[in-house]
Amino acid sequence: MLFVCVGNSCRSQMAEGFGNQYGQGKVVAFSAGTMPSGRVHPLAIEAMREVGIDITRQTSKGVWEFDITQFDAVVSLCDARTDELCPATYMGVQEHWDIPDPVGLPMEEFRRVRAMIEARVKDLIERLSRDA
Repeated sequence: MLFVCVGNSCRSQMAEGFGNQYGQGKVVAFSAGTMPSGRVHPLAIEAMREVGIDITRQTSKGVWEFDITQFDAVVSLCDARTDELCPATYMGVQEHWDIPDPVGLPMEEFRRVRAMIEARVKDLIERLSRDA
């Protein structure tokens, strides 16, 4: 599965971490951005560390680095504020999750976004496993 957002620094990175944690033996998760920032946001790393998932080895990548036709699921995590920067329709995105971008906000917002992403990733893995 491929998780896409704008900067590939927070939301999609957290989703990749959860996808690989909960999808062990079932799926492999990757993430990318339409305008990659070049780094994983320190607060995203800390938020994931709080739940026992290490994303320090993940890197910020562009969607053009992947052949998206090779994925079973492609998920856009862009919110209304960033939709114009994340043209998910051109990628044939199978799902769109309206997840707010926590960049520039306090740690509590990263935790709130993390919880939203975790629940959605668990649900997606369950659905993909059931349909396989």
